[in-house]
Amino acid sequence: MKRPIHILLVEDNEGDILLTKEAMDERKIYSKLSIARDGQEALDFVYKNNQFKDAEEPDLILLDINLPKRSGNEVLQTLKSDDKYKHIPILMLTTSSSKKDIMTSYRNYANSFITKPVEVDQFQEAMASVEDFWLQTASLPKA
Repeated sequence: MKRPIHILLVEDNEGDILLTKEAMDERKIYSKLSIARDGQEALDFVYKNNQFKDAEEPDLILLDINLPKRSGNEVLQTLKSDDKYKHIPILMLTTSSSKKDIMTSYRNYANSFITKPVEVDQFQEAMASVEDFWLQTASLPKA
């Protein structure tokens, strides 16, 4: 049996964290889900700082844009400019649909930009599409 995919969800909204967990449970996604609730915590997790010194490197990061302490774009820029971590696919998962946010994310080498649907059913469909492509179709890099 292959190991579960390790997903780091960077999200400060408890409702969206719960929705993501429920969508993954409903789809029976074979994964390990870690949560970072702000941008600095996300960087600490990946860089194994502070309480995350034993953290496992994520295979995939779901990153919100609007976060406390450090924005999602700051986290994206930091990780994608670091040779040790730029291989990790980062999917921007945000309520924003502004052209500026989309362009900024792709200019900073986001692997995907997904606008979070407001309706629960549509959110679950969006998570299903993430699973279908990133966990079933694409080959993720292994460090």
